[in-house]
Amino acid sequence: MTLSTRAFTLYLMSGFSLAGLFALLITNHQHKPPSFSFSSSRYGSLTHKVWPELELSWRLVLATVIGFLGSAFGTVGGVGGGGIFVPMLTLLLGFDSKSAAALSKCMIMGASASSVWYNLRVPHPTKEVPILDYDLALLFQPMLMLGITVGVSLSVVFPYWLITILIIILFIGTSSRSFFKGIEMWRAETYMKKEIAKQEETLVDSCGHVIIDSKYEPLIPKEEKTTMQTLCLNFNWKRMLELIVVWVSFLLVQIIKNDVEVCSAWYWVLFSLQLPIALGVFGYEAVKLYREHNKRMSTGNLENICEASIAWTALNLAFCALCGILGGTVGGLLGSGGGFILGPLLIEIGVIPQVASATATFVMMFSSSLSVVEFYLLNRFPIPYALCLTSVSVLAGFWGQFFVRRLIKFLGRASIIIFILSGVIFASALTMGVVGIEKSIQMIHNHEFMGFLGFCTSQ
Repeated sequence: MTLSTRAFTLYLMSGFSLAGLFALLITNHQHKPPSFSFSSSRYGSLTHKVWPELELSWRLVLATVIGFLGSAFGTVGGVGGGGIFVPMLTLLLGFDSKSAAALSKCMIMGASASSVWYNLRVPHPTKEVPILDYDLALLFQPMLMLGITVGVSLSVVFPYWLITILIIILFIGTSSRSFFKGIEMWRAETYMKKEIAKQEETLVDSCGHVIIDSKYEPLIPKEEKTTMQTLCLNFNWKRMLELIVVWVSFLLVQIIKNDVEVCSAWYWVLFSLQLPIALGVFGYEAVKLYREHNKRMSTGNLENICEASIAWTALNLAFCALCGILGGTVGGLLGSGGGFILGPLLIEIGVIPQVASATATFVMMFSSSLSVVEFYLLNRFPIPYALCLTSVSVLAGFWGQFFVRRLIKFLGRASIIIFILSGVIFASALTMGVVGIEKSIQMIHNHEFMGFLGFCTSQ
């Protein structure tokens, strides 16, 4: 872990700790709410649903445009775009916050699924390996799903203003960090371009003739793989099956848990069952990376085990576990796919932007689809709107990847992905921040309770 990474981690921990202490101070100075008065979470009442009719209007057109752009840029950056979708659905279309979060998951699922399909047909930019890093996906997916469960639970406990503060701290920090990473990579790309230009100049004489003998030209040109060959290389059946098993395990626990009385003994047993599932899969993959790293170091082989360029030490693996849970928790609080942490994290640990975007989107496809299935079983979103917005996101995810990949190939700068990632996170910080501050001010004027709610009484 580099010094800058440690400083960034310290920034996040300090900000979250101060926000938590401030929340406790405010809660202690307020009267406790009556047990019957606060059955609503930050998403609104569990029984009160606001589902506008699906009809052609300027609001629907504008929401479609915003959804298309948010999905396109969000999937390219590997962050999903939930921080843009939720305010759009509540402020522009008029959905209640809980339904907006559910629809946001539908849009993220559609965009990430189409992006994964596109990326499966794209070769790795530098190596003869899959562009999806299955090792990293298996390392982060279980912790991300565990974090989403925790985040959904905390969303009914945490006060709205505290969630807003945590979002601003997290998003401003990650967007700034990603932006500076993008600048570093842009400068490195500029240096490489200048070096290549100098080498090309040495092969040309004063008259403009190329000084190179035909015997030095490559006799065998680089073999271009067909789309089907690339698809077969990128699609690993065994690793994909492992990810699906984890997905199904979490889904079954959620389905059974929803039919159990909240806060009963069986509820907590099922809730706790997710912990060994997540830790078991994460531990298996972590031990594998740790042993392979030590084996390579002992033999003097400095080649990276996977796309990440960090040393797989116990400290770094613990850091990845913490970030995975944090990303999932944010996803559960916001109705996003957790990519706001995973995308910048993959860049931070040395994964090249193309692979970071593809892998983060791949993991989000599983985490968001899990939430969509659960929301569908609970009847938390209107099907016509879900089909409409998901269709828009499917198209946006595919064409967003298409145009940005073409732009990267034309300019020769993969740092564009990092700047897009940073921009989407910063835009989400602004939209969620403005909406959160406005809602908090309204709650203050209405003299609403601003402290922590009880978990069992708020379900």
